[in-house]
Amino acid sequence: MSISNNTPPIPLSAQVKQAVDNYLKQLDGYDATGLHAMVLAEVEKPLFEATLQYSGYNQTKTAQILGISRSTLRKKIEQYDLS
Repeated sequence: MSISNNTPPIPLSAQVKQAVDNYLKQLDGYDATGLHAMVLAEVEKPLFEATLQYSGYNQTKTAQILGISRSTLRKKIEQYDLS
């Protein structure tokens, strides 16, 4: 995927806000509960999947990119069945 030199990338925070806004609109008046935990769970697995793929499944590089230890990365790989 390439980004045009003329168009700056959309900040990740703006993309997350848009996704949360869309989710809340879909609730159509129903109460939202546990949104914080749900968003973290929904974001964490694809974050690890994408970062692992980007690094060529190099765990040391993935851990560095994410700013976590390799042992934490291995726990997350196991937790999300990404091996």
